Amino acid sequence: MTEAAQPEPLGAVPPDDPRLLGLRQLIWLMDRLRGEGGCPWDREQTHESLRSYLLEESYELLEALEEGEDAAIREELGDVLFQVVFHARIGQEEARFDLGAVAEGIARKLHGRHPHVFDPSQEVEDPAEVARAWQEHKRREGRRSILDGLPRHLPALLRAQRVQAKAATVGFDWPDAAGPLAKLREELGELEAELAAGDPERTRAELGDLLFSAVNLARHLDLDAEDTLRQAAARFESRFRQVEALGGELGELGLAELERRWQLIKAKEGEQEG
Repeated sequence: MTEAAQPEPLGAVPPDDPRLLGLRQLIWLMDRLRGEGGCPWDREQTHESLRSYLLEESYELLEALEEGEDAAIREELGDVLFQVVFHARIGQEEARFDLGAVAEGIARKLHGRHPHVFDPSQEVEDPAEVARAWQEHKRREGRRSILDGLPRHLPALLRAQRVQAKAATVGFDWPDAAGPLAKLREELGELEAELAAGDPERTRAELGDLLFSAVNLARHLDLDAEDTLRQAAARFESRFRQVEALGGELGELGLAELERRWQLIKAKEGEQEG
């Protein structure tokens, strides 16, 4: 690592913490795996080769959070943390950064963006005001647009919801869910018009607008669009598997019979919920 002036330590940080023991063990393990005589597989990994693992572990964590089992959440958090330590170790070997620099960097950034917590003269109680102040801090850090900083590779529904939420922090938003609902109906009409006109590109654009409006409605209903669609897909999968379980070659049954089975399964679900 290149020598650099050490920044002033953050105030009131305790000199030690029992929670650091597990982190020390993980750092030691990572050093051992990547060091001389370590694991051949771990030693050959790069930032690029680990990308898919980070993505996979993140989705497994999301699934564990959705299921709410503490043991699974703890395990998946550990897997994601291991990926962070792994990338930091590679950065250390390349004399670019290490885990300490990564941790201190995020600590300083969050400290600077929470003056209402660390500066008694700037106390803020309203969460919406906190969000506005957060965006203002980002602008002062050099971001030209309030939309800067959104990862390009976010899932489309999540990215749409984050774009909308960021725009809402400066007042570019409907006052309630009635606006997005009306817009959703409007976009559906425009999609139907393009379908009738037979223009594939315009149809694609209008379908995108319809999806974007549906995400906006989800946001106003305090729903996560990504999770909402994931749950809908899971319901479809469960029902379709039950349709299959009723027997017969599905491709030979015809749409009417498949629909009859589908409605039967939905009706049973309704009885169980009742």
